[in-house]
Amino acid sequence: MESCFSTTISSSSSSSSSPFSIFSIQATPLPNLASSSNVGRKFSKSCMHPQLLSCQLPKPFLQLNGRPKYRLHQRRSAYLSSATYKEPISGEKQGWDLGRFFKTLYFFNGPPSPAKIVEFIIEKLSGSSPEESEKKMGTSDYVLVVGATGGVGRRVVNNLRKKGLPVKALVRNEEKARKMLGPDIELIVGDITKESTLVAQYFKGVKKVINAASVIIGPKEGDTPDRAKYSQGVKFFEPEIKGDSPEMVEYIGMKNLINAVRESVGLRTGKLLFGFEDQHSKELDWGALDDVVMGGVSESTFQIDRTGGEGGKPTGLFKGIVSTANNGGFTSIRTKNFSSPVDLSAYDGFELHLKGDGRRYKLIVRTSTDWDTVGYTASFDTIGGQWQSIRLPFSSLRPVFRARTVSDAPSFNPSNVVSFQLMFSKFEYDGKLNPTFVEGPFELPLSTIKAYIKDPIIPRFVHVSSAGVTRPDRPGIDLSKQPPAVRLNKELDFVLTFKLKGEDLIRESGIPYTIVRSCALTEEPAGADLVFDQGDNITGKISREEIALICIAALESPYACDKTFEVKSVVPFSEPFTVDPENPPPEKDYNIYFQTLKDGITGKESLEQSAIAV
Repeated sequence: MESCFSTTISSSSSSSSSPFSIFSIQATPLPNLASSSNVGRKFSKSCMHPQLLSCQLPKPFLQLNGRPKYRLHQRRSAYLSSATYKEPISGEKQGWDLGRFFKTLYFFNGPPSPAKIVEFIIEKLSGSSPEESEKKMGTSDYVLVVGATGGVGRRVVNNLRKKGLPVKALVRNEEKARKMLGPDIELIVGDITKESTLVAQYFKGVKKVINAASVIIGPKEGDTPDRAKYSQGVKFFEPEIKGDSPEMVEYIGMKNLINAVRESVGLRTGKLLFGFEDQHSKELDWGALDDVVMGGVSESTFQIDRTGGEGGKPTGLFKGIVSTANNGGFTSIRTKNFSSPVDLSAYDGFELHLKGDGRRYKLIVRTSTDWDTVGYTASFDTIGGQWQSIRLPFSSLRPVFRARTVSDAPSFNPSNVVSFQLMFSKFEYDGKLNPTFVEGPFELPLSTIKAYIKDPIIPRFVHVSSAGVTRPDRPGIDLSKQPPAVRLNKELDFVLTFKLKGEDLIRESGIPYTIVRSCALTEEPAGADLVFDQGDNITGKISREEIALICIAALESPYACDKTFEVKSVVPFSEPFTVDPENPPPEKDYNIYFQTLKDGITGKESLEQSAIAV
């Protein structure tokens, strides 16, 4: 909104900081008002009729309490079509549409309520505002470690904390976790095999995940309290599954974990906030918010054009007539406040896909449910007659109130988005004018609004898997030369088969990922020279400490994004690896290894070729 929504009927220039000044006149039932607008219509088959835009019958302007209300006057009912608009546009005084003013108020705010007034007074007396509370709370970008009390998981936690990074640990046993990880570790108590324990609210603030959870394999003959036999590796004992089955942990558990963190960590392709994309659509309740609120006569609408999008697909359509009469000069559409705030903190900006008309528009995003409040605003230029994608980084959004920059406002908080507004205006900010502004008809087809992750994209989900997951069913393989887990896959309840199924869930999730397939894990220190490979062919050993360091490094490397690889030490099983504390090996730059990795290599290629041959 370009001007405060505090205009009263008696004076279009009066202002007030109170959002309830808009209700200074007693609300009365609205007359039967006629208009061709379809503001607030849902995305449904009925609203995407082929004749939607060309139909000459009057359409509801707004739906109030489920009943259509129509404009009082028909004199401008056809003006939204540039071909039929005949009225001259000028800055001269013109008749003000009182009915449309009331409809705007009613659509966005509903009828005046004593409860709203009391709530407003309490807020003012308390001296706080949503923006101030928002600024005080803040958020942290946590790394969630799953399987945090296991051999790899606890090392991941310790190394993250050494780096000063905020950590949350997902554990099943709080007492055990406190003893192992310390009293000050932030814990989420849950079980990936039990979906009901993974409450979405627990993961708020989590931006990256390292999953070291795994099915427990132990010696049939039992083990010491500190699992000394297990630590030596499966090579040195006869194994069996302990506790939950591989299917529950590696497959169902993975599915539950992905569902729990997906919204928090974000998707490579972004989050659809409005519009039509492939087979998906997202509806928003848009309403016109024009300069009628300050006495002007500009008018706009928002419709759905079933075939007007790129390639004949559906699109939204923001269209109208803008006039500077009565000191006006802007049109806009704004959504009602969302039923609950949208958390976009996993993303870096907004992307609009639209067909330009050569004009400059504004996107306004609000993080407060208050009506008359700061809007975080970015202007963008369009190219006439071309479909284009426009990216607006969150960092480009400036806090604006009544067309003035608010220098002491808090920064934009993407974790609490409550509404959108799209505007075409004569005004820019702080007294500047829009250089592309022209009075008259305009149209802006808008097919989508999305949140996007900026390039280069880095992994948000790092998973520790196992070398050998594709080998049990690989044709022509000599199992006698394979590690025990490969030879005993069936006896171990198909542990590697379900590990591969879990990997596939990650690759199909849309979350930027890295899958680290370790060879046999040891208690040796990190520091040995390494071999990174792809295709699931190598055997050997590697230390749990090294795997922990690789996982942490992968979180920061675009070269590791969407890659699957195996890793081992160059030191053979027969030779123990030790480190001289007085002369430790230098820290590795794992990017050197990540840069050698290729997309799309998983080791499943031979399985797929075999299936085709059969």
